[in-house]
Amino acid sequence: MDINFFKKTRILDGGMGQELLARGMKPNGTLWSANALLQDRYHQLLLDTHIDFIKAGAEVIVTTTFTTRKTRLRDNNVEDKFEYLNNKAGEIAQKAKKLYPNILVAGGLPPQYLTYEADTRSIDEIRDNFYSQAKLLDPFIDFFYFDVLSSVKEFKIAIECIKDFNKPYLIGAHISEGTNLPSGEKITEIVKNINHEKLLGIILSCISPENYQLNLNEIKNLGVPFGFKLNAYVKTNPKPNYTGAFNQSKTGNPNEFLGVRDDLTPKKMLEFAREFKNAGATILGGCCETRPSHIKAFAQLK
Repeated sequence: MDINFFKKTRILDGGMGQELLARGMKPNGTLWSANALLQDRYHQLLLDTHIDFIKAGAEVIVTTTFTTRKTRLRDNNVEDKFEYLNNKAGEIAQKAKKLYPNILVAGGLPPQYLTYEADTRSIDEIRDNFYSQAKLLDPFIDFFYFDVLSSVKEFKIAIECIKDFNKPYLIGAHISEGTNLPSGEKITEIVKNINHEKLLGIILSCISPENYQLNLNEIKNLGVPFGFKLNAYVKTNPKPNYTGAFNQSKTGNPNEFLGVRDDLTPKKMLEFAREFKNAGATILGGCCETRPSHIKAFAQLK
């Protein structure tokens, strides 16, 4: 693909996991979106959801692989389905691409351990986790998307892991609140410490519009295409942590402990997106609790 793809305004998809739950997928432990891959009865629902984001204006869809990482599958006693689930995510995304050949498929590589927290495990363990998932996704995708990672260490390892596949990558860094990654580092440190050869751009992912505003000046001065995947959660830093809160959840739906904002209508989200685009953002998309109606609003900015 063109390494300059994101130098023009591009529209990404929205929050697949929460959208699947809203459309009737039943929770299953903490599998979240992976349950739509595990159970055959949800495969058409997953394809239809990809398609509805495309119809709304998305030019890029992300594989539904945020919870097909080994650690999350192990927590739910289905680690033996690791290959099947990642392959199935790629296959379903490719079905959407066959119907809409002009879209791109991003291979979502999530944090390989905990969500919204820096991975403090050994480099070798993190590397093995990233590589095994990337290898499965590679045949189905146009580029890799590092989805909601929380430390420079993770980005460096992930970039090293995908070298064998000769594909470009988009960085999706997470900031729960303030201006630091969960690791305590600044987003500037990511760009300073990585190999730029196949870098498509950098976004802040699963971030509130207001917190993106706090980080706008820093991200727009990094010298690379930038943008966002905005969420509509009340917070992304539950106590004691995301994993603990999810494990204690009664519904299996993250909005139980993260909350959902009813003020972030498509019209309101468009106001934020327009502000960010006017500041130079070219990568416009949504994360949790952003629906096709939000993406349709963003697409007005093309």
